[in-house]
This record gives sequence, C-alpha cells and structure tokens, in this order.
Amino acid sequence: MNYNKYVYIIKETHLFRVQIFSSGFDMEKYAILLKVDFDDFIGRLAKIQKLAAPVRRGENSFKFGEVKTGGEIALYSIPTILPPKKYFLPQNEILVEYDKRQKKWEATIYSEPLTVFGVHTCDLAGIQCLNMVFLDPMDANYNIRKKKILIIGLECNDYCDSYASCGLMETYMPDGGYDMFMTDLEDRFLIHISTPMGEEMAGKLKMLRQATDKDMEALAKLREKKKIIFKPEVDIGRGELKSLFEHSFHNGVWNDIHERCLSCTNCTNVCPTCYCYDMEDEEDLNRNNGRLVRKWDSCQSRPFAMIAGGENFRPERGGRQRHRYMRKFNYPVDKYNHYFCTGCGRCSRTCMAKIDLKETISTLIETAKG
Repeated sequence: MNYNKYVYIIKETHLFRVQIFSSGFDMEKYAILLKVDFDDFIGRLAKIQKLAAPVRRGENSFKFGEVKTGGEIALYSIPTILPPKKYFLPQNEILVEYDKRQKKWEATIYSEPLTVFGVHTCDLAGIQCLNMVFLDPMDANYNIRKKKILIIGLECNDYCDSYASCGLMETYMPDGGYDMFMTDLEDRFLIHISTPMGEEMAGKLKMLRQATDKDMEALAKLREKKKIIFKPEVDIGRGELKSLFEHSFHNGVWNDIHERCLSCTNCTNVCPTCYCYDMEDEEDLNRNNGRLVRKWDSCQSRPFAMIAGGENFRPERGGRQRHRYMRKFNYPVDKYNHYFCTGCGRCSRTCMAKIDLKETISTLIETAKG
C-alpha cells in the first residue's frame, strides 16, 4: 500500500460546516445521479483514489471497508460496527519514530487520499464533534489526515433499527460536515456538493447532471415527511437532557448499571465521539529504535482512572458508566455547547449486558418525576 509521509508542518486548517437547509437551495450546488449510473459512479470514485464504504459482515452486521464496485456496498444498513472515526483517529497511530544512535527523532504521519462513501448523518455529527476536539487546539495528525479524506454522506429516509435515537438528538437531518451528500429519490440520487474538494471530485464524474426544480421539490417533500417519522424516542426534549443529567449524579440507576456492566469497553470503542487515547513507547529489541504510538483507550477500563500510588478515583463500574453518560450529555455542553451523543445506537447495539441508552434516560426521567 502506498502512503504519503508528512512532517508536522501545518500552514492552515480547512474546516467546513455548511448548513444545507436555509431559506432556499443554491441550485448550482446540487446534482443528480441516476441509479442506473450508480455502478459507474462508484467505479470511477474507486479509480480516482482509495474508496471505503459500508459492506456487509455477517447477517446484520456492517463495517467500513475498501470497495471497488457498487455491488460490494451495503447502501441501506444499520450503522457500521466501528464509525468512520477510525479513518480520522486510527486505533493505533505512530506519532514519533526515533533512532537513538543517530539521535534522530522524527514526528511523522502516514496518510493517503481517501474517499469515505455512505456516511450517515449520525456519523457526520460524530465527525463534527471530533473536529471540535482535535482542531481547536489543532492536533497535527488529525488535521493532516482529515484534509486527505473526502466525505460523501448518505441520507437515512427512515429509521435504521430500534436502537437509534436520532430523533431525540436531532441528527436525522444533514447539517454539514461533508463534501458531498446523497439523498435517495426513488430512481435517482440528489447530490449536494458542499465544499471545494467536493466540487473538484464532482467535476471528474461525468455522469452527474444539474438538478432541476422538480428534484428540489422532491427533496423538500422528503424532508417534511422525515419530520413526521423522526420524533424523540423518549419522553424528553433534547434541550432538557443536560439538566436531567446534572441532577442525576446520585441517582440509583447507576447502582443498577454497576451490577450489570461488564467493563468490556464495547460502548466506547464503537462510539463515534469517544476520543480518549493512551500513549505507548514501543522500543525494538535492539534498544536503539522505536516509536511513540497513540492508541484508543476507554474510560470504562478500570486502570483508566488510576493515578500515582495506586489510587483510583473511579473504581466502580457504575461510576465509570455515569462518567460516560456525562461525557455525552453534560460536560461537552459546558465546553463546546454541543451534545456528544449522535443517536447512532451503537453503544446499546453492542452492549453484552444489554444496557440501553434510551432505557437509562427513561429511568432517569421517571425517578426525576418521583
């Protein structure tokens, strides 16, 4: 596999967040792809640069993997096992390589141009959360890698499954964070071209044609229909969630979760907005060469909160789960004025103890009333 190697020299940051629903549509930014041309569309994308998209992995399990043809893609799927976060913040990432004999310490990043196709709106929201964390202050690795990735979103016209809470979190509508965004309109896809990178890619895809007023009317009707389909999945408004969790620190629900939680860390591994990591110094057997590696870590792991002297300020499983919920619905609102739950449902879908996010919120609501 050919990679481009980059030294940590950052001259500018490109962060696009484009609101696509305003008082009207900019017709020049919308194109049509007929479904009969979909295979050709995917084939051309794959020839231009490496292409990743949702692919089936088991009966009802999907992952982002490299594809070269349209037939490999699972267009209508539940969220993938791991979110596209893995391309922006790899599970294992070399930050520094060194050679003691030559007294050489080189901070590098290995990256390559990549198109990520089929990113749902919940995962677009997750990438926007990561942008808040890693672009201010700037994380050089994240920034360089992000500028090499072209994002093509794909709209969900209905619920993926019962685990999703995108109605509650209001992430079922596209809200920027992509270069191109596709909406299924029966016999065709409507594509919103949002960034200069998206425009450059669209210019290489000759099968696209200009959208018409009829296409935009169909999009508007679909979006109105979605407002009826997607409603808060629990009995609370999105704006009330922060207050609910602020007053739930000593709620008994955490004791119940303590008895059930296995500390397997599945919930944080699959979350599109969890970004905690550990740094490890990996030294070769010759004791002269090595590398500093950044690896995903989890607040659900018992050693995570262990400090000098062996003290642990979060030793209980219930306390660690409470912290995870607070990191989605309370703390980031204070820091970023933004919830860090995207409603994707991955944490509930993958939990071996069947701890369900919507069930937890509903229990907190009921106990708050009592």
